[in-house]
Formats: sequence, C-alpha cells, structure tokens
Amino acid sequence: MPPYGDARAVHPIVRVGAEWTWRLLVLFAGLVTLGYLISKLDTVLIPVGLALLAAALLYPLVDWMQRRGVPRSAGVVVVLVVAIGVVAGIMTFVVEQFIAGLPELTDQFTQSIDQIQDWLTAGPFHFSEDQIRQAGDSVVKSIQDNKEAVTSGALTTGKVIGELFTGAALTLFTVIFFLYGGEQIWEFVTRVVPTASRERVRLAGSQGFGSLVGYVRATVVVAAADAVGIGVGLAILGVPLALPLASLVFVGAFIPIVGAFVTGFVAVLVALVTKGLITALITLGIIIGIMQLEGHVLQPLLLGRAVRLHPLAVVLAITTGIVLAGIVGGLLAVPIVAVLNTAIRSLLASDQEEVPDEVEVADPRIPLFPATQDEVP
Repeated sequence: MPPYGDARAVHPIVRVGAEWTWRLLVLFAGLVTLGYLISKLDTVLIPVGLALLAAALLYPLVDWMQRRGVPRSAGVVVVLVVAIGVVAGIMTFVVEQFIAGLPELTDQFTQSIDQIQDWLTAGPFHFSEDQIRQAGDSVVKSIQDNKEAVTSGALTTGKVIGELFTGAALTLFTVIFFLYGGEQIWEFVTRVVPTASRERVRLAGSQGFGSLVGYVRATVVVAAADAVGIGVGLAILGVPLALPLASLVFVGAFIPIVGAFVTGFVAVLVALVTKGLITALITLGIIIGIMQLEGHVLQPLLLGRAVRLHPLAVVLAITTGIVLAGIVGGLLAVPIVAVLNTAIRSLLASDQEEVPDEVEVADPRIPLFPATQDEVP
C-alpha cells in the first residue's frame, strides 16, 4: 500500500478529475480575462472587427483591379469611394422616404389609438372615459417625474454621436490599410509566433480569412433576398414606410437566423397599427415564408458552403456576442466563430493545404471561397 500523501494513494478517478478541474479552471480564468480586456477595449476592437468585415467584402474587388493593371493604391481608393457613395446614396434615399412617410404614419397611428380608446369604452371591458384619461395622465406624470433622467440622456446624445463618428473614422482608416497591405500586416503580426510554426499559423489565418470572404458575400446575398421579399410584400399590402422597413430587414439579416425575423417583426407592428389585424397577419405570414426560404434554401446553399457551423453554434455565438457587446457583438460573433473554426481546423490538420477540400464539392458545407496563402492576407 502506498504511503500516506503519495499520489498513488488517491483513486485514479479522483486524480484524473482533479487534473481536469484545475486545467479547466485555468482555461476559464483565461477566458474571463480575455472577456474583460475585450470589454475595456471595445472602442478599438469593434471598429477593427467591422473593418475586417468590410475588407473581406471589398478585398476581392481590389485584387481584381490589380490583376488588370490598376495600381493597388488606386484600386483601394476607387473601391472605397464607390462603396461609400453607394451606401451614402442608399441611406439618403431611405431617410428621405422615412421623412416623407412619417406624417402619414403618425396620422394612422393616432387614428389607431382613437379606435383602441373607443373599443375600450364601448367594447366588452366597458372602461369609462375617466379611467382612460387617468391612465393617460399617469403616463404623462411618469414622464414628468423622470424628466431629469430623460434630460440627462438627451445631454449624452452629443457624446454618443461623437463616439460614432470616431468609430466610423477609425473603421475607415483601418479598412484602407487592410485593403492595401493586409498580407504584410498579417505577416508582421505572426512574427511573434515561433519560427517552426510561423508558416503554419500564417496559412491557417489565410484560410480563415477565405472563410470570412465567403461568409460576407453569402450574407449580403441572403440579406438582399430577405429585404427584397419583405419589402415587396409590404409595398403590395400598402404598409407605410415599406422601403425603410425593408432596409431595416437588410441590416438585421447580417445577424443570422434571428436578425431578419426580429427586424421583420417591426414591420408587423407597423402593419398592425396602420392597416389592422388582417394586414398584420398577412405580413407575419410573408415574413415566416421568407424565413423558411432563407433557412431551407439560401442558407444551406450559400452560407452552408461558406462556413461549416452547426445552427446551435450560430445561436450560441450570437447570444454570447449580444451579451458581451450588444447588437454589434451579435453582428461580429458568427464571423469570428467562422474564422476560428477554419483556422483551428487548419492548425489541427495533418496537411493544411487540403483543409478546404476535405469534403466533396457537391457537399454544401464546403467553403465557397477556399483561400490559399497567395490569394488573401
């Protein structure tokens, strides 16, 4: 029998469990520390993440222009100017449509409130006008009681706008350098890796970026399909602000699975307030139909080929991202997981060059845009 205090005196299950426990605790502490650092540096990391998404979308265009003899610096300028112009033009048109349709929406909303008040007084509940008036006075009093908080919130609007402009400027600045010298930046960053593993890490990063390129392209197509389908349905039904609502759906669709449905529900509420219950139900049916088309056709065909992620992993990633960094976190969560998934698989593979081609081409899970080290940074 081993002497007291000897590790052999401990049952093997207990010993193995203890070894796993302290290692898991170390990993957990590392994750908590990483999360804390990310929360403190979100002002920098979020613009860099958004810049990486933009670079993944625009990088192939810059490469295409360079292959046709256009200097890379000129290609970066042209692509960025065109992209900013397109986004600014669309945003201007959407805002103008929103401003033009807002008075009609306000009038219809007021009429709906009047109808609800009439239904409450003449309907099955038989509320008196005094009760309804008292309820309205309570709302007004609550707003007045919180006037100071509302005022302080309004005073911070300038600060928020300043932070948005700062983040936008940092994002644009970062995109320029990612597009112009992304490969050199990646090679410089990986110099901290030991020489024996440096090329392997660089190739893994290149393949991860290739998955990101495929993800962004596929997401733009899926988002556009969602926006067009829902926007056309709203226009046919005569729901006000159909174009701004479709634009909202397009932006929301960049958060897979839940984004388009949540933003589409706003359209259902607008339809309910302005056009009544029947129109709202039809709008809900259109949104559910579009979501079914996205889930069973578009995502398996496009996103499924761009990234190899289980739907559960997508949902958990989005939830974690929203908890840590709000809406922007939900936007960046799936791309980050997609890049890490490809990069880690590449690092663990016996032959890195064959990682993007592990499954047959007909398999929808194969990356749509497999990257090699010479194609992307």
